[in-house]
Amino acid sequence: MVGTAGMVGTAGPKMKAEPDPVPDDGALEIDVSVQCPLWDDALPEAAALAQTAFRAAFQAVGPVGEPQAAEASIVLADDAFVQNLNREYRDRDTPTNVLSFPASGPESGPETGKEMPPGMPVLLGDIVVAFETTAAEASQQGKGLSDHLCHLVVHGMLHLLGYDHQTSTEADTMEALEIEILEGLRIPNPYGEADAARIEDGSNP
Repeated sequence: MVGTAGMVGTAGPKMKAEPDPVPDDGALEIDVSVQCPLWDDALPEAAALAQTAFRAAFQAVGPVGEPQAAEASIVLADDAFVQNLNREYRDRDTPTNVLSFPASGPESGPETGKEMPPGMPVLLGDIVVAFETTAAEASQQGKGLSDHLCHLVVHGMLHLLGYDHQTSTEADTMEALEIEILEGLRIPNPYGEADAARIEDGSNP
């Protein structure tokens, strides 16, 4: 059952300080749109946290080759917004925690072994995170909302770069990367209770 925004106050205490900022090398442009005011009410730093998590994932496993300009967007939305997207693009009439929409498929990165032509900007795509589902999961799993948001953004970013979890091997690879990236942000292993914490998200194929 999807939780409501009122459950945010019951979320467990934060397990650590906020993630350290990731240096901006100027190569990645991230547009964060907060479409649901509940994000600002519950987590005023949500947009900054999302950018930090996205940048950390990009720097860890971004496109192969020389640093190039890249663009992406993150939408912090509500369940209704995400449910509409899920119904339209995945034929699933239900909200989910995060949706990833690669711009045109993974053109470069460790999963493809391809390099982008010099000077060509990398269009990564869009990530959309649903507030009510994210807040409910954080509460149920005893995590801080900030930690869970960062995890979902990292997870969504890996989808944009071509990673998936359709098989157990793919899932193990993706989860190991998430743990490593989040550790760099001083966020504990989100898969401590693997069955409960495993992300059941959506990525637009």
